[in-house]
Amino acid sequence: MRSDSPWRVPGFRTLFSAAVLSQLGTNVGYVAVPLIAVGALDPGPGEVGVLATLSTLAFLFIGLPAGAWVDGMRQRRVLIAADAARGLLFASVPLAWWCDVLTLGQLYAVVLLGGCATVFADVTAQSVLPRLVARDGLVQANAALVGMMAAGNVAGRGAGGGLVQLFGAPVAVVWVAVGHLASAIRLLWLREEGAPPVRPPVRESLRSRIVAGVRHVLGNAELRALALSASLNNLGSQVVNTMMPVLFVRELGLSAGALGIYWAAGGVGLLIGARCARAVAARLGHGRALGLAGLLLAPAGLLVALIGHGPWLWIAGAGWLLAMFKTGMDNVLGVSLRQRMTPDPLLGRMNATFRFLLTGALAIGAATSGLLGELVGVRPTLWVGGALLATAFLPVFLSPVRTRRELPQELPEERTEVRREGAAPERGSGAPADELSVCGRRAGGAVREG
Repeated sequence: MRSDSPWRVPGFRTLFSAAVLSQLGTNVGYVAVPLIAVGALDPGPGEVGVLATLSTLAFLFIGLPAGAWVDGMRQRRVLIAADAARGLLFASVPLAWWCDVLTLGQLYAVVLLGGCATVFADVTAQSVLPRLVARDGLVQANAALVGMMAAGNVAGRGAGGGLVQLFGAPVAVVWVAVGHLASAIRLLWLREEGAPPVRPPVRESLRSRIVAGVRHVLGNAELRALALSASLNNLGSQVVNTMMPVLFVRELGLSAGALGIYWAAGGVGLLIGARCARAVAARLGHGRALGLAGLLLAPAGLLVALIGHGPWLWIAGAGWLLAMFKTGMDNVLGVSLRQRMTPDPLLGRMNATFRFLLTGALAIGAATSGLLGELVGVRPTLWVGGALLATAFLPVFLSPVRTRRELPQELPEERTEVRREGAAPERGSGAPADELSVCGRRAGGAVREG
């Protein structure tokens, strides 16, 4: 095993194994929760859209301040608390069903509050990783995590569809709770070293800290292009996926297991894309790989709208797989790029800004999908989502990202700017005092994208 391999770092292995458990629960819930609504509570397309919207709405309300808060908090505690909260929230669903008191209002509350916990979990996890692994192992670490998430899509969504078909959606949600609670327990082994978070000598307002993170992302042409492309991709994906339970179960008369397999095909694409990302980038260059993947693969998103019986189901599934292959490559290369372009004291706020934009696009996509489903029908809604998927690559393709050969080195001028704005002082390799580390300092203080 190479010396820069993230697998040599105990903290990364702990973070990875906890993420496996959490992702398994998340992906079972991705299938089971909307099918509880569709199968047991009989909502209309608009109400299904509201359910999907609420699951990501928290990123629009607290996504940006969460980054500023996380930058000054013990991040191990945040990760544990977030997973424990999600586990307990989803455990209430099968309990209410068992007592015959489950309502659509309770589902709305669970996904909304669970989304709040996810805000902190996602922002914190993306900020922890660059502080655990060496610079040369960052792309490999992101590839491992994205590949694991893709495998979780395959296993979790496939298992979710099977569990719903065999035992019913409420029973399947038990596994959502178990996955998150098991992840919280596993994170107890993530050691947190060093002094408590160091506050700036001059107390900054929350607003000024948020503005610094937003300015860092939107003021950089490459980061801005990455954010816009990823947001459009998420918007299109959510427009499509929100209507899938309605299309499969009501209009096509297919089983929950078939829906799980269809979504699992996207996970296969994500996994293959994540596995290929490093090799393609090494051959073509980091930015060129991102640009060409979009140009060649993004148009396959239009095939999703052709979904139907017989061969059309396979054609749409192939289109979904290719679109997700591109997304898998984007997740590895884009995340690594933006992490490397961000100073350590801004990691939480950079990640929060991206999550605000990307997951906010999911909320908007779900609401748009529900509205279009009610007004024009399910099939035209799929064409809108497919068109967004097919064109989402353009901001990156038309930006300086496309010409980038290598990941950037340290940006000392940005570190100076962060200190001048009053951010927490750096120590050692550049990691702030609230870092999680089981291996001392991160080599070189490199940064990443998430």
